[in-house]
Amino acid sequence: MNNKRNLVAAFTMAAAVAVAALPQAHAEQLTVPVGSQADRSLVKMPANGMTGGSVQSRWGAPMEIRGPVGQPPITQWHYQDFVVYLEHDRVIHAVMKRRK
Repeated sequence: MNNKRNLVAAFTMAAAVAVAALPQAHAEQLTVPVGSQADRSLVKMPANGMTGGSVQSRWGAPMEIRGPVGQPPITQWHYQDFVVYLEHDRVIHAVMKRRK
């Protein structure tokens, strides 16, 4: 019985040493100063669910169109201040472009 305890203790110690020897993972925290964050209230953007026709009638033709890509097809419409993401013909997201 004593040998069994010693054997279990030895295996436990070996496992602890092996885990301690593994490389440590580190995460980096990215912070963006408040002054450089975009203020979404300054730019009117299309709402989710709008049709592509509605977007074009209000904001005009996009400066650039990328896609469609993937399944379901996702298309990007690039305007001066924002990018609109459409799935088929519906807006699924609009994001402000980073100011330079």
